[in-house]
Amino acid sequence: MANVLWSLLGILSGAFIAIQAPINAQLARGLGVPVAAAAISFLAGAVVLSLITFFTTRTQGLEIDWRAPAPWMFLAGGALGAVYVTSSVFLTPRIGAAALMAFLVAGQLLAGMMVDRVGFLGVAVREISMGRIVGAVLLLVGALMIRLY
Repeated sequence: MANVLWSLLGILSGAFIAIQAPINAQLARGLGVPVAAAAISFLAGAVVLSLITFFTTRTQGLEIDWRAPAPWMFLAGGALGAVYVTSSVFLTPRIGAAALMAFLVAGQLLAGMMVDRVGFLGVAVREISMGRIVGAVLLLVGALMIRLY
């Protein structure tokens, strides 16, 4: 049952990304500056996450050591997110939300396969099988079909 709930949460998160892109693109049109829209999106997300962190740590009796240094790779996640949001804001009005989502999923799949293959940051190693290669090629072909036809 838990696996079904986690899968549904993944689908819901993907739907939110598809909805977020046109919202941020509309914000960029209104502001006239795509990077400003990305910054506002990140600021809103940071506020929400800060509130969630505050309330969950208080209710669970946890304490965060804010003075602890974070390795560069953990800060890189925010930088990668900034590139994602900014490129989504820029690309949505140019190629459409469906094509953008198709290319994003294709990029996620290819990167995920590489992460799995090398076991990046402790991820369980999974070989790149013929089935995975065929699946990736089909996804790329599908993304191109969505964009070009």
